[in-house]
Amino acid sequence: MIYNSMSRCKELFKPLHPGTVGMYVCGPTVYGDGHLGHARPAITFDVLYRYLMHLGYKVRYVRNITDVGHLEHDADDGEDKIAKKARIEKLEPMEVVQHYLNRYHKAMDALNVLPPSIEPHASGHIIEQIEYIKKILEAGYAYVSDGSVYFDVPKFNEKYGYGRLSGRNIDELLATTRDLDGQSEKRNPTDFALWKKAAPEHIMHWPSPWSEGFPGWHLECSTMGEKYLGTEFDIHGGGMDLKFPHHECEIAQSVAHNGAQAVRYWMHNNMITINGQKMGKSLGNFITLDEFFTGTHPKLTQAYSPMVIRFFILQAHYRGTVDFSNEALQGAETALRRMLDGWKRLQDLKPSAESTVDVASLRTRCYEALDDDLNTPIVIATLFDACRIINQINDGNAKATQADIDELRDIMQTFLGDILGIRLEEGGAASLKPYEEAVDLLLDMRREAKAKKDWATSDLIRDRLAAIGFSVKDTKDGGFEWSLK
Repeated sequence: MIYNSMSRCKELFKPLHPGTVGMYVCGPTVYGDGHLGHARPAITFDVLYRYLMHLGYKVRYVRNITDVGHLEHDADDGEDKIAKKARIEKLEPMEVVQHYLNRYHKAMDALNVLPPSIEPHASGHIIEQIEYIKKILEAGYAYVSDGSVYFDVPKFNEKYGYGRLSGRNIDELLATTRDLDGQSEKRNPTDFALWKKAAPEHIMHWPSPWSEGFPGWHLECSTMGEKYLGTEFDIHGGGMDLKFPHHECEIAQSVAHNGAQAVRYWMHNNMITINGQKMGKSLGNFITLDEFFTGTHPKLTQAYSPMVIRFFILQAHYRGTVDFSNEALQGAETALRRMLDGWKRLQDLKPSAESTVDVASLRTRCYEALDDDLNTPIVIATLFDACRIINQINDGNAKATQADIDELRDIMQTFLGDILGIRLEEGGAASLKPYEEAVDLLLDMRREAKAKKDWATSDLIRDRLAAIGFSVKDTKDGGFEWSLK
């Protein structure tokens, strides 16, 4: 059975090995600076990883790195981008890989994405991929042509059916492409490469029984998934754009290799778009994560912190499309600030002997949302309900016992901090502390001016802060609270 989501997680999801979950996620193709679209799968599966561990599972999380020597996605010829850059700039290919991998890891750290259990490189598993191909050849679902090896899609389709995950009708595809047969070394245009004979300009290649060459792109995930998770494992994830052909080819390879497909649950996050178009260099709408963090891209009106980016992505369900705009990110920034303001107020709440609030259902609602196909928007909505209760208590409009306050604190820490992965302290970035201290200093000066009945100075500070965008509220005890509007 192929599942395309984690719907009704607790009822449906049963790991193959009690207490242990095997999870494989297609990681980055390490070339170029990561953009917002690359952050979405990393954050989506980071939340799943965190949640499964929170539930008490031991998780072996494998996230591969496509580095050098492989085909460029589903193309059957050409030179991969890293090897080409290395050749032009006279660098070692692994030097190029390491440069971009360092940048990727730095961005993931900023986004508070936990490192996987294992991060295997495609180029480090060439021997395993050659052995995997041999077994598919022995099973009769591949053939050698002029030093290359191709997977025989029509033959596989006859017995097992090809296209079930993506819903593609392969029979129609075969019918419409039949007239192209014989125009290349492939028997059929739908066949895909398992091994390609290297052209002279392809500087990364390895010896094999068929030629000096390199593996096909689809092969690395099948091979490394089996090596580290076994012939059957629980979860395989990646972007929606990988469902066809990449994951469809993975299924075909594993069935041809083992007689059964390896994966129990498939999860695919949807795209991030700009004005309805997929983000990409070819469309001229490519914005790197570094540019988001620094605000240096012309499409950006300001910089956005990594926690704002993370919160922006989690406000939408992982299977829904998210359309980028400065307005949407600014909305996420405001919402996150209110959430973190609630967390800060929670630390100073004073308990009462009696309670007028109901916090009992908040935890249950968060769990139900996560169990329902990782529904992070509902979790966030529930946490805003928690913040509303916190604000009511803080403003003196509600009472809470110490047990209520402890429960609110644990809910916010567990679901916002531990599972959604939002850094709670200092607004999620140490760089905000001097900024907060400067505002506090101005408000201390305003309080002193009020004590001296220096209303002109007091009003000047209040009005100037309001003009900048701060909301200042005097509290009953003579103190103050502030927030950005």
